[in-house]
Amino acid sequence: MRFCFFPLRFHFLARDSVFFPPGKAANTLRGALGTIFKRIACRPDCQDSRSCDIRQSCPYAQVFEPGSRSGVPSGLVSWPRPFVFRARHLDGMRFSAGEAFFFDLHVFTLDPKLLWYFVDVFAEIAREGVGPHRARADLQRVQTLGAGGIREQVLHRETLIHPVALDLAPALDTPKHRIAIEFLSPTELKHEHRIAARPEFPILFGRIRDRISTLRALYGEGPLPIDFRALGERAATVQMTRCDIARRETDRRSSRTGQSHSIGGFIGRAEYEGDVAEFLPYLETARWTGVGRQAVWGKGEIKVDYLST
Repeated sequence: MRFCFFPLRFHFLARDSVFFPPGKAANTLRGALGTIFKRIACRPDCQDSRSCDIRQSCPYAQVFEPGSRSGVPSGLVSWPRPFVFRARHLDGMRFSAGEAFFFDLHVFTLDPKLLWYFVDVFAEIAREGVGPHRARADLQRVQTLGAGGIREQVLHRETLIHPVALDLAPALDTPKHRIAIEFLSPTELKHEHRIAARPEFPILFGRIRDRISTLRALYGEGPLPIDFRALGERAATVQMTRCDIARRETDRRSSRTGQSHSIGGFIGRAEYEGDVAEFLPYLETARWTGVGRQAVWGKGEIKVDYLST
């Protein structure tokens, strides 16, 4: 049982002075991505069409408006997009002409043709200008990041790119009992139709498990073949022993409606104790997928630390 995806890093060289607003680097990139992706990839006859056959064959629709499929949780209202940004290191940064910068994009669709749409779109975004001042840059190269036994590789159109495959099988031969989770970017976890005040372990794990399974069902090898209820019951035995989190507020403005929306959440650290060995592969995978609401903007980025007993 595994989770497969493409972890990409986009390298640029600034031609003008490039600025990323504090807390909004990923939102800036996400907004440009949707606009240019639709222009490049969406056929004129499918932009306003309701035909399933046309829409499902459109690369833009596959990425931004995924159609209905079986095998996903029946209560899922908003389906996750097949990518997340990792760009918080750009928040508030300015790059002069001639300086290099990068961001990461984790792509969960296994269709290699869609990878090249991302490459072409970000190359065009750089040419037209990025950030609030539309500063120009050049896309230098795109590489995959090393993970899951796959080495880093620079993308070339004539070379086959293999996805990273993360093993979700529990490492029961190396039991762990104390861990800490660092919430590196604003995180919001829903529980019983509300935003949870604290990342209690069964809530955190439940959202990670469901996200991984949904991404697999929509874009990968199918939903997780696991007993969801039994796994959740075992997760409930893991106790939170410390919680140091704080709310961080950030807003984004929709270019389509002009309205402002919160992309904030809590950041900080929580410690847990219990038999966590079987949950660790999911927690490590969530480093790449993110967890919680609005993960596409880079929210819900976590890191696992192993504590001595």
